[in-house]
Amino acid sequence: MTNERITKYDLEERTAKFAAEIVKLAQSIPENAVTRPIISQLVRAGTSVGANYCEADDAITKKDFIHKISISKKEARETKHWLRIAAITYPKVKERARILWVEAKELHLIFNAIIHSSKKNNKQ
Repeated sequence: MTNERITKYDLEERTAKFAAEIVKLAQSIPENAVTRPIISQLVRAGTSVGANYCEADDAITKKDFIHKISISKKEARETKHWLRIAAITYPKVKERARILWVEAKELHLIFNAIIHSSKKNNKQ
């Protein structure tokens, strides 16, 4: 197994890289009255995915873990929305936004699976 493959499944690292790419994308969008709130929302949602995952990883109770992972899932979904809006507003970032949209979708699905698995294991 290569280091790249191991890293792909390290969610803390993966969400940190995702946040960094969101920030880079946001920095490439010229700021004006229309783009300013879009950039702000995109950065807040995109960086929150990993921050909440880190909080979940340090959760004391299973209930708190599920709650924090649920927030990561919600933020990943919200990031998809803002990526779409950013691409519409500033078409020069469309291709990069699409790549990040796919990553946000994958993270959303991963968090969804973690939530379902945690709830199932919690009932047993």
